[in-house]
This record gives sequence, structure tokens and C-alpha cells, in this order.
Amino acid sequence: MGKNIRYIKKNGEKGYLNLKKLSKLISNSAESIYFPIDEETCVELAKRIYDKCDRDRCLEREEYVDILESVLAPEYPEVLEAYLKSDIRKRDEVQRSVTKEMSRIMISGDRSNGTVDSALSSTKRALKLDAMERVMYKEYFLSDAAKQALLDGFIYVHDMGARRDTINCCLFDMERVLRGGFEMGNIWYPEPATLSEAFDVLASVTLSCASQIYGGFTISRIDDLLSYYAQKSFKMYFEKYRGIGLDSDKAESQALKDIEADYDSGFRSLEYKFNTIISSRGDYPFITISFGLCKDSFSEMAVRSVIKTRQNGQGLKGFKRPVLFPKLVFLYDENLHSGGKKLEYLFEIALDCSSKVMYPEFLSLTREGYVAEMYKTYGEVISPMCCRAFLTPWYEKGGLEPMDPEDRPVYMGRFNYGVVSLNLPMILQQSREEKKDFYELLDGYLQMILEIHRNTYKYLSKMKASSNPVAYTQGGFLGGTLSPEDTIEPLLASATASFGVTALNELQRLYNQRSLYEDGEFALEVMKYMNDRVEEFSRQDGRSYNVYGTPAEKLCGLQAKQFREKYGIIRNVSDRAYFSNSFHCHVSEDIDQIQKQESESRFWNYFNGGKIQYVRINGDELKNPEGIRGIVENAMRLGLYEGINLSLAYCNRCGWDSHYVQHMESCPKCGSEDLIKIERMCGFLSYTRMNGKSRLNDAKMAEIKDRRSM
Repeated sequence: MGKNIRYIKKNGEKGYLNLKKLSKLISNSAESIYFPIDEETCVELAKRIYDKCDRDRCLEREEYVDILESVLAPEYPEVLEAYLKSDIRKRDEVQRSVTKEMSRIMISGDRSNGTVDSALSSTKRALKLDAMERVMYKEYFLSDAAKQALLDGFIYVHDMGARRDTINCCLFDMERVLRGGFEMGNIWYPEPATLSEAFDVLASVTLSCASQIYGGFTISRIDDLLSYYAQKSFKMYFEKYRGIGLDSDKAESQALKDIEADYDSGFRSLEYKFNTIISSRGDYPFITISFGLCKDSFSEMAVRSVIKTRQNGQGLKGFKRPVLFPKLVFLYDENLHSGGKKLEYLFEIALDCSSKVMYPEFLSLTREGYVAEMYKTYGEVISPMCCRAFLTPWYEKGGLEPMDPEDRPVYMGRFNYGVVSLNLPMILQQSREEKKDFYELLDGYLQMILEIHRNTYKYLSKMKASSNPVAYTQGGFLGGTLSPEDTIEPLLASATASFGVTALNELQRLYNQRSLYEDGEFALEVMKYMNDRVEEFSRQDGRSYNVYGTPAEKLCGLQAKQFREKYGIIRNVSDRAYFSNSFHCHVSEDIDQIQKQESESRFWNYFNGGKIQYVRINGDELKNPEGIRGIVENAMRLGLYEGINLSLAYCNRCGWDSHYVQHMESCPKCGSEDLIKIERMCGFLSYTRMNGKSRLNDAKMAEIKDRRSM
């Protein structure tokens, strides 16, 4: 084995390494960050380091590090960083952090995610694992500078517990998976023969695949997807009724009634499954379905059924209430849905449903903005993923840009692989305290996020297709026809990564003590700068990066707390328990719905990676359907993705319910405090009260209490 390498450690003590031990340290370092590296490679790297060391003397620390860098940095920079950290960081400190997080979850539960019920044993187990992964991520994946920026609050890395081994939000290609059959769990599923079978198989695929990711799972245009199977069932029913002697008209009429019944039972079944079956992550999978364009009468029947199912609610007679999932999105084309058009009636029943249960939301496809441009030019629908995420363009031949006039953008089957958000008020205050240029500091944090995205891309590129086989091998994702042992790197080419933004209102307030509604010019200037820089990053890497309006569920309180800890309380900036979401006006702003829409629409095209606009409808306004329609139609004219906000309450004792009871704590009919209350968390709905508790954190509950315009 030759002589030992002798060197000075970080703590000043002498270290001794032989070739075998050095190889083992490299292997352990790679394993600590889940970096796939085989034993043969570790031995080869150890030999190269060993040969470069002068073994006749004790090396200074700097000399030894230089040799490590010369060998590991060119191909394995992540392993190098993990190696150096393992040498200087006490392992028991990491263990203490993990134990502390696990104890907190066991004792107090967790309210950082509104889709999680942390009272459940299975959820607690998943949350404890997530806590361990978050600690490991901070300690071993981030650079020292990025970790400090995270701890101080200048950046926030979302979903640290999952982002190293899977992807975020997706537009799942359900049609491609179902057509012709597929394999799942080593079982061959033939193509569904009927509408009822299609609902069953769709639910199984959705629950299986959604649990393999950590973001939203969207089935786009589900009405047209299911129409194909409804036609199969119609043919079967029609032939059955003709076979027992009914004439064609009666056979058709009865067959259509059966199809309608299949739709109703199918959508009820989806609601049951999506709201009661917990994923492996411990949450209820965040599932979105979009609909409304309707290529035929069976598609229209699907839309009527899904809306009716949500509006009717689930539960015992007299105690029905709406479920939370799937999230419903109505695709609005003014050539189909505006006054006097063929499908106006579907828009009207969608409005009625939304004014009672907050879903569906409405996505404008035919006015201004990037989403409408893709629809009008190419006929491509970009349905939202999760609470607000959107995919930015990727062309079949040219990638980021069309190769020729025939090149087309593709969206179905694509996904996002993570978000890292900025705390813009923190950065502005840092520039003032340290007398540095704001944009120079902002640039540094943008570069830091870019490196995190690059490293995430590297990690994910090593994952095997067997980690999500229906998506990666059965066609659920674009290019997803890999062999199980293939890495998923080819599929990452069309994926996106996001630079998140919160608290634009607080940024503007800090700049000149004017709210986003009152002014907003500095915030607009910052967003233009960010978009330009992110576009430059995309051109540099040939990858799709975008700017994302961060919903800030847990983050709304964390960022405000971090600001106060570092820079104190500043009026109208850090004097509340929360920061605002993305580009939204402050929730307490005394403005009407149209004013809010107009103000926020200024920022719309700067957030193509993720955005939603929503307005609050108050008690008396709910009695005016035409007024509600006017509000939504104005959003559609502005090209927005629009949601209606209510405050829903349901009494578990007497069955009383209301659509607007923002601050009610007991039932006005029977006096019971056993209420279920539902509010919009940000881009999705959550229980603000169930069994006497809220699924939302204290900061978000403080924000809900202050709401006037939102």
C-alpha cells in the first residue's frame, strides 16, 4: 500500500490516510449526497490523489486541499465539497438537528403544508423522513455560501426533502399511457374498454405516479380524454338496448342516460380517492384537471358532470360539503364561451359552481399573454400545474427557440424540477445596510440559485427510469419510453426550473413606503431585470429557466421572521406576521375586484413560470350572479388565470352552511363550535378549521384574518 499520506486537518491535528482509506472516504462522501459513483471509480480517484501527494513529509492543509481539487473538481465537484465538509463538520451536529426536527413533528405535528394531515401515523413517518432529508440537503448539498444565504433568509430552497431524487410539477400525458395499454407494477393493463374502466385506471395511474413526485400532477383537458372512452361505452350500451328490442331513438336515449350515470359515478369516485388516499409522501396528492374546450357532446357531458359533482359535495344528506381535490380549471375561449357562443352555457354553470365552492378557476386562452399566444398560434393548451405553475416553451426540434416555421412547441408530458425563491425585501435592505448596489447583490443571489438548479439537474440526470416507471418508461412524460435501467437525463432536456419571487408588495413598501397598488414602478423595474437575467441563463445553458410567483404557504411567515431577526421591524414591511405572496396586492388593501385585477395584471407577463390572480367575493355580492360574471369576464379580457375566493363554513352538528363567514367561530343556527371551514391557502384550497384545528400555519392564518381584497 505504500506510505500513508500525512496532512494537517482543518482543526490543526495531523491526519493519516492510506490508499484504501482514501478510497473509502471518497465513496462515503458520494453516498452522503446520494451521488452515484462505483467502487472502481473511487479507487481510481484515490490513486490519482495518492500519487500527487508527497508522502515523505506532512502536507499543509492548503496543499492537500489543492490536490483534492485538482483531481475531483473537474468531474466530481459535488463529491469534493462533500469530502471537505465531512472532514470539518461534526457528524453529531447533523444528528442533533435531525433528532430535533423529528421530535418536533412527533409532539406538535406539522402545518407547513395545507395538503398534509400530520395527525396520521403514516404522515408522521413521512414527515420525519422528510425532516432528515432536509437537514442532509442543507448540510451536504448546498455550498457554504448558499447554506448561509438560506439560513439568513435571502433565498429559500423549496422541497429540500425531495428535490434530490424526483421531479416537481408535471403535465402528465395520460392519453398516451392509456391508449394501447401499459405496464404498471409488473402488471399489464389493457386499454380501458369502457368509460367506467377508464375512470378506474386513470385513478390508479394518477395515485401511483403522483406519489412519485413532490409537486402538482395535472391531467389536461380531461373532458376530451374521457370522451374517447365514453364513445366506446355508448356503442356498447346502444347495441345492448337494440339487442333487447328497443328502436334506435329509445336505445340512443337510454345509452346516453347510462353514459351520464357513468360520468357522475366516475367523478364521484375520483373525488373519494383523491381526498382519502394518502401518498407515500404523507400528503394528499395535489391533482389538477382542466376542461372546457369540448370537441364533442360527450366532452360537454363530462364538463357538466364534473361541475355538478363538485357543487353537490360529498357526505351524508344534509351534511354535504365540497372536497379539495382535484383542483378544477375551466379553459376559457371567448370564441366558445362568451355571450351567445356555443358553449356559453358551460361557462355559466362553471361560474355558478365557482361562486359556491371556489372551483373551477378560469384560464383565459384568447386574449393577451404567453398562454394565449401559444393557444392562438399553435392550438396548444398550457394547463396550470399545482397551485399556479406553468411550463415555458420547448420546441420539438429547436428546444428553446423554433428551428424553422414548422417547428411546434410541446407541453404535454413535460415537468418542472424545482423552485428556489428570493427574499427581495431582504436583499434591498442588505444593499442599504452594506451600502452596496441592489442589482449587484441581486445578481449574486440569482447566480447562486442558478448553481443550485445546475446541481439539481446533475443529480436527477443520474436517476434510473425505474424510479417512476409509468412516467419514464410507459410514456407519461415526454420521451418517457426508456428502459428501466436507463438514466432519465434525456427527459430533462425539456424540463424547467424556476426562480421564485415573493413579497413584491413589501419590496415596494421598503423602497418608498407606497404599496404595490399605490405605486409598483420599482417592483416592475426589478421584475424586468430578473426576467432579462433568467433569459440569459437559459441561453447560456440551453435549458428552460423561468420566473415564478411563489405562493408562500409556510414561507410567508418564515421570510417575515427572518427579515425581523436581521433588520428589525420596519413599518408596512416587517410589522406583520407574514409577507405577501408573489406579485399580489396586500390582502388588507381597500380596493375592489376590478382594481385588484388591473393592478396585478401589470406583472402578469413577468411570471410565466407560475402565476394566478384571485379576488374575494363578499356576502352581498354573492347574490349578484351578473356581477360575478362581470368580474371573471374582466379577468378573461386581461388574459389572467382567475380564482374566486370565498369563506366556506359547514356545521357538523346541524348541517348549516355558508359561503361567506370569514371570522365566524360558532354556528349561528345551533351554537356548535364543531365547524369545518375552507379558505383559499394561495392557489389551492385548504381546511382552516377541522376538528377544532387548522391545517395552516399561524402566519398564514394571520394573513387570512386580514383579508379584504383577497
